Amino acid sequence: MTITKESIIGDILDTDRSTAPYFLEMGMHCLGCPASRGESVEEACAVHGVDAAALVEKLNAHFAARA
Repeated sequence: MTITKESIIGDILDTDRSTAPYFLEMGMHCLGCPASRGESVEEACAVHGVDAAALVEKLNAHFAARA
């Protein structure tokens, strides 16, 4: 799976639940909330004041390491 800023958080979590700590680390503690699951990485990062490019990089590194 390749993550972009447009990737939907729920899709990422459904693909690999072990990505949850990356979202928790940025202050997104509402991962079970239907609204948060429908947000893109970019939208969530904007709300939480986090660099979306940095999170995308971390997530893609995570998926690459699991391949």
